[in-house]
Amino acid sequence: MGNSLHNKIYLGRRPVMTSKNLVALALAGAVAGCGLAWLLLRNYK
Repeated sequence: MGNSLHNKIYLGRRPVMTSKNLVALALAGAVAGCGLAWLLLRNYK
């Protein structure tokens, strides 16, 4: 019983961690993309 409960908690928590990492990655990518676009626009002008 305890082992299956531990597995349930572990499996339940893991997607939350990965989704948080995905959000952080998407946020970092968006910031990097905006920064690159701003640099390109600044260099063209």
